[in-house]
Amino acid sequence: MPKIAAELSALEVGRLKAPGLVSVGGVPGLCMQIAPSGARSWVLRAMVGSKRRDMGLGPYPGVTLAQAREKARHARNRIDQGHDPILDRERARSALVSQQATAVTFEAAALASIDAKSGEWRNPKHLKQWNSSLQRFAFPIIGRMLVADVDQAHVLQCLEPIWTTKTETASRIRGRIESVLDWARVRGYRAGENPARWRGHLEKLLGNPAKIAKVEHHPAVPIDGLPAFYADLHARDGMGAKALEFVLLTAVRSGEARGATWEEIDLDAGTWSIPASRMKGQREHRVPLSGPAMKLLRGLARSEETNSVFWGPRHGPLSDMTLTAVMRRMGRTEVPHGLRSSFRDWCAERTNFPRDLAEKALAHTLTSDVEAAYQRGDMLDRRRTLMGAWAKFLVSPIASGNMVVTLSRHAA
Repeated sequence: MPKIAAELSALEVGRLKAPGLVSVGGVPGLCMQIAPSGARSWVLRAMVGSKRRDMGLGPYPGVTLAQAREKARHARNRIDQGHDPILDRERARSALVSQQATAVTFEAAALASIDAKSGEWRNPKHLKQWNSSLQRFAFPIIGRMLVADVDQAHVLQCLEPIWTTKTETASRIRGRIESVLDWARVRGYRAGENPARWRGHLEKLLGNPAKIAKVEHHPAVPIDGLPAFYADLHARDGMGAKALEFVLLTAVRSGEARGATWEEIDLDAGTWSIPASRMKGQREHRVPLSGPAMKLLRGLARSEETNSVFWGPRHGPLSDMTLTAVMRRMGRTEVPHGLRSSFRDWCAERTNFPRDLAEKALAHTLTSDVEAAYQRGDMLDRRRTLMGAWAKFLVSPIASGNMVVTLSRHAA
């Protein structure tokens, strides 16, 4: 029989000083290991399967003699049941490390996913919108939660308070939460179905956004009031007023006009080519310049410090609020973007120009795939006739009222 070690007391264990491995008894194989430096720790020596294993049980005196014996008994019971306690501990440690690696909060996952996808956004404003909307409506509720724990109830808690009052915003937030959770699933931070998905899921719990959202159109200058509005605007000085007049004459978005550079404009050809990178639809848009638009451009002061057509203080770009401020000083309640609606109303109600021509002038994407497939040109020459008629209507008060502009045979 193997020699049974004497069972040392706590006092005797405390007196052990000589370097080496000392059996302390009480549990077969339980030893105190004393390093040359004097550091002491507990070790259980045991046969595990066909191998002798040394299992650390912790440092002394952090782990007392009584605690070491209890740990050793538990380990021997596991061995007797056919387990390897050292392997079990390694697996538990590995699982813990893995769990910690995937223990990512929703906020951290959102920021990481936004950063990963930010290169796809053509407008820096999108990054700001994603951050601000999630910070306002999602992070206070689920931001500190592990992304793996976010479920349907939490998503609804973010959406339901604003679903009927801020429907468009809520719908976008839902899509952004869904995108973050999809990213987290692919990265291994969560598993299972996406609780923010719409089809077959949240559509059964929330009202259809298209049916409950309040449509708010941009306030537009009435057709009959456009000539007087143009005359008032044309008489005003200042770069903001000139930029707004250019927006009105060209029917472009205010951001496209404010970002115009002289390289984009060919005064000889009477054409302004807006690059795809500055267009909402990511396609180059050529704008035929009417006589009044050309006259406006030729009369603008140029800056040696910037190549921008319209520039503000310190030769920096104009803001959208600059153009809105011009309208407010004119005593108007409409907004610059509403001028595009005014142009579209004029095309539909006061002219015979085709609908698709007006849509091209506004750089709208054709909703019909069939139309888009066959209509690949930009109809520049026909649109030049359209924009000339538009400028004539604006410049001449006689053109107001119910006059209908007849489309010439050349433009048809």
